[in-house]
Amino acid sequence: MGKLVITKEENHIISALFEEDILTELSVEPIEEKKLLGNIYTGKVQNIVKNINAAFIEVEKGLLCYYSLDTNQEHIFLNGKKKKELQQGDEILVQVCREAMKTKAPSVTSNINLTGKYLVITAMNPTIGVSGKIEDSLVRKHLKDLVAPYKGEHTGMIVRTNAQDADDSAIIKEAMILEEQMETLLKKASYLSCFSLVSKAPSGYLMDIRDLRERNLNEIITDDKELYDEIFQYLMIYQPMDLKKLKFHENEMVSLNQVYSISHNLKKALSEKVWLKSGGYLIIQQTEAMVVIDVNTGKSIGKRKSQDHFLKINLEAAKEIAHQLRLRNLSGIILVDFIDMEKEESRYKLMKELERLLKEDRIKTSLIDMTKLNLIEITRKKVKKPLHEQAAFLKDQLEISLS
Repeated sequence: MGKLVITKEENHIISALFEEDILTELSVEPIEEKKLLGNIYTGKVQNIVKNINAAFIEVEKGLLCYYSLDTNQEHIFLNGKKKKELQQGDEILVQVCREAMKTKAPSVTSNINLTGKYLVITAMNPTIGVSGKIEDSLVRKHLKDLVAPYKGEHTGMIVRTNAQDADDSAIIKEAMILEEQMETLLKKASYLSCFSLVSKAPSGYLMDIRDLRERNLNEIITDDKELYDEIFQYLMIYQPMDLKKLKFHENEMVSLNQVYSISHNLKKALSEKVWLKSGGYLIIQQTEAMVVIDVNTGKSIGKRKSQDHFLKINLEAAKEIAHQLRLRNLSGIILVDFIDMEKEESRYKLMKELERLLKEDRIKTSLIDMTKLNLIEITRKKVKKPLHEQAAFLKDQLEISLS
């Protein structure tokens, strides 16, 4: 079972998820930083770049966002236009689907959606989908049939993984709420002026609460009264079944940061080197284009150099790599250089185990293949910034290099 610890440290909020007393996810949210992910805007097309088949949409004065014309072939026009072709000066409804990362602008989409605990309602795709992580065909059919009567004529629904743990009545209630919210949002957007914020997404720590599976979370604890009140209000409206899990840490002598060694764990999670119990270690490096992870024998090489020993280190490394991807929120293309193994049987065993471990990630993560150079390629969906970018402003406080 899991415990979500949410605390304030100076000018930031830290969310730390512990599963079976092991820290598995970390998020850092500057209190003063303006959050864009999930926000819905009335934007204006400022430029169309044909050679990359994309447009740049201004959602606030001076804030341009990338808009792919490959993935966004239909648009929600707000200036009375009926034609499908997008032109400079058009006003359209968009939602931020990816935060700015380093030199890349935020990305927006026309696939407007509202996310609940169990369902996602979409404005542009009038179909019903079910999370791929729900594998039982009978459960999938039941959930599709359950929400079908509550889907609007022009909206779609996606059943989230969380739904397989929920009562039917809770799913139906959320479907009705989301349908009403989407209808209200679209009407509101039609009369707002350009560059308006139509809908603001919840804070990051509230999204962490929303996105966790009910059965994987048995306690939410904070030591900040303001945070406690905000979480209480959110749960009361959207997740009343989880109110009993919310706890307030009242010991003023010892903070949650001290109890759970959060700053220490954050410092470790930003370090380039990760030691394994066997004496081997990982080197994790984030480049502009990808994440590169190198598995090294380290201190364990003095024990023995057998192929079985290399397999043992690689299997241990696979488990730690799956853990580090979640902990650091690493995404995009990830290349892993495991210790070379001569036996095809050993390579197959490593690939199958790594594939199993990656399936446990709640963010879509795929094992692609092993290259001719024996590098293993993984992809992980980009949603929010990786931990080292989230925590870049803590460089001086943690006294570490975040380069």
